[in-house]
This record gives sequence, structure tokens and C-alpha cells, in this order.
Amino acid sequence: MAGDVHGRQTFVSVDGDDLSPYIDNAAYNTTADSHDVTGMGADSHEYLGGLKGGQLQVSGSYKSGVGGPRDVLHGKQGTTVTVVYRPEGTGAGKPEDTFDAIVIAYDETSPVADRKQWAATFQITGDISTDTQS
Repeated sequence: MAGDVHGRQTFVSVDGDDLSPYIDNAAYNTTADSHDVTGMGADSHEYLGGLKGGQLQVSGSYKSGVGGPRDVLHGKQGTTVTVVYRPEGTGAGKPEDTFDAIVIAYDETSPVADRKQWAATFQITGDISTDTQS
């Protein structure tokens, strides 16, 4: 039976480093190209599916130290990392997506009257391996 899943259970690791404790928002999207193959005389468009892709964007409160977001991601822009994404958390029977991704952005913000924050964007490169955790 299907049930509700709370966002706090989301797990994200980058090259084996668990960033989940530092993340308070994750946005994962997968996409595919669409190509118009409509011929003359048609009344409606026809499309052909194309290449797949996607991105993962994560953000949260900045925390310093070994294994924190700055330690794991700063300076890795333009490099390829391995990402594990578990939308329902860790546990037997739950889904897990693993993919290579290029770190296309790492950002830090420092508002004067609020907590320091960080964000990163990963561009998926290649296929996504979707499995069920054992």
C-alpha cells in the first residue's frame, strides 16, 4: 500500500560523502528532448522522443568542517562526481538513483541578519541507474 513520504528522509551523497545532514531542500528533475517530426498536411503535431538528462539542486544551512558542503564541493565546479539520491531515505525496498553529474555550481550566501547558506547544482551526465535498495 502506498504511503506518504516526508522530505526529511531524503538522502544525497556525493562521491561517497553523505551531504544529507546539511541539506534542507533538494530538487531532482529528469528530462527528455522532444523533436517535432510533423509532416506537411498534418492537423496536429507529432513528436519523437530524444536524449534524456536532468539536474539535482540541493541547498541548506552552511556548516563548517570536514565532510561539510564546502569541504566536499568547493573547487569541484566542472568536475564529474558520483551522486546517490534516495528520495524515500535509506532502507530495504526503497528506491535509489545513482548517476554521474557535473558540478556546475556551488554557491554560498551570507545574509547579515540570518544564517549562512549554501547551494549546489549537478548536471546529470550519462544514464541514471535506478535500483531498489537491498
